[in-house]
Amino acid sequence: MAKDNSSCRSGVLPKAGKQDGPDATSSRRSGADPDATPFGTGRRALVTGAGSGIGRAAALALAQEGFEVLLVGRDSAKLAAVAEVVPSPVRIIAADIATSEGRAAIRDAVGERLDVLVNSAGQYLREPVASLSAEAWDALDAVNVRAPILLSQAVLTQLKSVQGQIVFINSSAGLAAGGQGMAAYAAGKHALKAAAEVLRLEVNRDGVRVLSVYPGRTDTAMQAAILAAEGRVAQAGALMRPEDVADMVVAALRLPRTAEVTDIVMRPMRPLR
Repeated sequence: MAKDNSSCRSGVLPKAGKQDGPDATSSRRSGADPDATPFGTGRRALVTGAGSGIGRAAALALAQEGFEVLLVGRDSAKLAAVAEVVPSPVRIIAADIATSEGRAAIRDAVGERLDVLVNSAGQYLREPVASLSAEAWDALDAVNVRAPILLSQAVLTQLKSVQGQIVFINSSAGLAAGGQGMAAYAAGKHALKAAAEVLRLEVNRDGVRVLSVYPGRTDTAMQAAILAAEGRVAQAGALMRPEDVADMVVAALRLPRTAEVTDIVMRPMRPLR
C-alpha cells in the first residue's frame, strides 16, 4: 500500500546543474551553476530495494537531484528510516515486487507519471548444482529476473509518455559466472542482462533509455553475506561504496539525450586479497 511520507524529510535541497548541458555534473561535487533548477525538479523516480545498499544510495542521490522519490521494498521500517533523510518529496510503497499483487500496487501508486525506474532489489544464493533445489532457484529468479522485467513492463506506459529511463542494477556475476556455487545466481544475472538488452531494442524507438550496471564487490549487507560464505574478510578500502554506484547512475541519467550509456561495469580500485 502506498503511503504519503512527504513530511518525512530533512535537510536543504542543494542546487544542481542543468539536465542537458554538456557540463551537466552534480553540484554536490562541482558546485557549478548554483542558481540552476535541479534536473530532477518536477520529475518522479521509483527505486526498488530502497531500504538498504545500492538502492538506498540511489534513492538519496536522486533526491539530491530534486526528484520526487518513490521508495519500494518489503520492509516498511527500513523504508521509513530512509524517508527520514531524503531531502525531497518522498513516498513509501511497501510491496513485494516478486508478486503480481505487489507490482500492481506499485503501478497504481506511480500514477500517470514516472521518469526514472531503478531496479535495485535483489537476492543472493550460493548453492552447488548437486544440492540446488528447483524451489530455491525459482524463488531467486522471481526476484532477480522476472520482477525487474515485469515491473518495468507494468510502468512502461508512464515511462514512454515522458521518454523516461530504466536502470537495472545487475552484478559482475552477470558478465562472468564467478565460481563454484554460483550457477543459479549467475544464470539469473546473465538472463537479466539479456532481457534488458532486448527491452532496450524495443523501447529506444519511444525515446526510453535502458542502462545496465554491473557492480563488483560493494559494501552492502548482501556482500557481507557473500564474504562470510567465502570465509573472507574485506580489508579497509577493498570494497566500493554504494554511493559510488549511485553517483555513476546519476551521471548516466544526466547524459544529454543525443547519447545513451547502455552498460557500466564497476569494480573496486583495489582487488580483494
